[in-house]
Amino acid sequence: MQRLKHLRQPKEEDAPASPSPDSSDASNGPAKRTDARPGVSRTTTGASYHKPPKWWRIYWGRGMWRDVKRRAPCYGSDFLEAWDYRVIPATVYMYFANILPALAFSLDMFDRTQNSYGVNEVLLSSVIASGVFSLLAAQPLTIVGVTGPITIFNYTVYDIMVPTGANYFSFMCLIGLWAMLMHWFLAISNSCNGLKYVTRFSCDTFGFYVACVYLQKGIQVLTRQFRVGYTSAYLSIMVALLVLMVAYGCGIIGGSKLFQRYVRKFIEDYGTPLTIIFFTGFVHIGHMRSVDLQTLPTSRAFHPTKDRGWFIHFWDIDAKNVGIAFPFAIVLTILFWFDHNVSSLIAQGTEFPLRKPAGFHWDIFLLGLTTGITGLIGTPFPNGLIPQAPFHTASLCVTKQVRIMDPATGEPDAENRTERITDHVVEQRVSNLAQGLLTLGTMSGPLLIVVGLIPQGVLAGLFFTMGTQALSSNGIVLKLLYLCRDRELSIGDPLRDVERQYMIWLFVGMELFFFGAAFAITQTTAAIGFPIILLAPIPWRTLVMPRIFRQDELAKLDAPTASAFTMESVGGLHDSLEPPMAGGGDAPGAQGHVMGGEKDAEREVPAEGVQSAATGTESSASKSKTKSRSKRARNEFEKDEAYESQETVASGLGRDPYKL
Repeated sequence: MQRLKHLRQPKEEDAPASPSPDSSDASNGPAKRTDARPGVSRTTTGASYHKPPKWWRIYWGRGMWRDVKRRAPCYGSDFLEAWDYRVIPATVYMYFANILPALAFSLDMFDRTQNSYGVNEVLLSSVIASGVFSLLAAQPLTIVGVTGPITIFNYTVYDIMVPTGANYFSFMCLIGLWAMLMHWFLAISNSCNGLKYVTRFSCDTFGFYVACVYLQKGIQVLTRQFRVGYTSAYLSIMVALLVLMVAYGCGIIGGSKLFQRYVRKFIEDYGTPLTIIFFTGFVHIGHMRSVDLQTLPTSRAFHPTKDRGWFIHFWDIDAKNVGIAFPFAIVLTILFWFDHNVSSLIAQGTEFPLRKPAGFHWDIFLLGLTTGITGLIGTPFPNGLIPQAPFHTASLCVTKQVRIMDPATGEPDAENRTERITDHVVEQRVSNLAQGLLTLGTMSGPLLIVVGLIPQGVLAGLFFTMGTQALSSNGIVLKLLYLCRDRELSIGDPLRDVERQYMIWLFVGMELFFFGAAFAITQTTAAIGFPIILLAPIPWRTLVMPRIFRQDELAKLDAPTASAFTMESVGGLHDSLEPPMAGGGDAPGAQGHVMGGEKDAEREVPAEGVQSAATGTESSASKSKTKSRSKRARNEFEKDEAYESQETVASGLGRDPYKL
């Protein structure tokens, strides 16, 4: 009785119950009694109120269907909007940034797998991935190709299985086929909804790991030069360091105030490719011509490196190895699920004002398809590339000049200073497709001869350049620089607002611990298990760190990798990661976007404290328009009737209705 009395007499702080649809107006008679609890009415009984949504229930294929449904209206504009100058330098830059590291990785696999993989295998794998993802993917900005982690996976499998007498290519094909089925299962079971728990903590750790792998591979390439002789080794070291200094310096000039803007932009866009071309010929000047330098080993055009066909007879293997390939495929699937999704997240990070929707579930399905195809033809498995994927998006950014505003008065500062910010990104499919077609052309005879002329020291320098560029913008490095900086000269840094400064050391220490564990295990025979360690920061950040750090500290030290708009594909951001909204405005990082092919007429500039000299401040009508479109996009995600029924019950329980 006391319990029933408590239900009839709600507490003062409880919100009033919403009227039941069956209740009538006072003039028509007394209103029917409704339950005082929120979300409970004549149509929502107490039994259904206390019944939680089934967490184990899977809505098969729903994520893939919604990804395609959201992205399909933008397919035509993905080609029409490619008529932009930014596509040209992005294509040229990504061709060199993708193909040259891949060729260096092929050299690594060539040595470690007894010539099983060579230049043509790596090039063909990159072509297949580029064609599939540029034409069919929901996230065409993500560059897909052969990476350092898959190189480690390939030669680790070789070291484990070949001594047992197994056919290496047949075994790798079985791994690819098993992994294809696992990818498809993860895609149709909406596994990518777990990406809402991925934050900068996990992405910075993985990005730091990949950058260090690039630096390590560059050093390994140089150490091989001592096999030829000390003269060759020292010349290769000199060339590698010169490539690093010139290519990295071109990026610095692009962000400086030297020269005219069109000169700076040209140097930034084409500096790295021109550096590679120049130093390829530089080693043939003067006395350097007589030095024997190692170059890339090539084979016949469009033919495998070994004397075999392009189709793998995967049945030519012992029956027991079919089952042995299964756990290897699990490890590969874990690596690809994390690596590819993190690449997609970073390529669509909050620093890029994207307008077109993302689609993680559908892209994982396509990744399974490319994994199976490349396994059948005996080439390395491709997946999302770091740091090439975010470099691709950055090369497509269009900037504009804006005036710096005084945060106190809201007016332009006294000195009338200006700065350049990103206005929009040229979101299209042509640059990814074009660099894939250029890669296909590289497999032809004449271009293979040119590739065979590139000194390995130049490739080492490119490794150093890409690794250094990735580290310079990595969150771990930025936090370490803040900790080593004079505090009196770091006024205005957001990290100064962290009350307990020693927690920054603890946060960075955790990131370095996971990096060290993954990097150390890759140097041993147990390297096959390193993807599991790379995945470990996600549950650690979600379950453990909130018990150690205060919420305000995590808000300053960590952040969502992508905006809420990008994360709509996986149900939005997790509750604990939602950015605070001041004054009822939109969350930071939320920009105008395209849904159903419709563009925002006005979009908020994604930078704080600035005002466009051309457009001025955003009007309240534009804010209302952006907010209403965001609401329509959210409603589009909730159309299914069964899903709405689950949402009704979950909302009364304070649960996340978008967790499938």
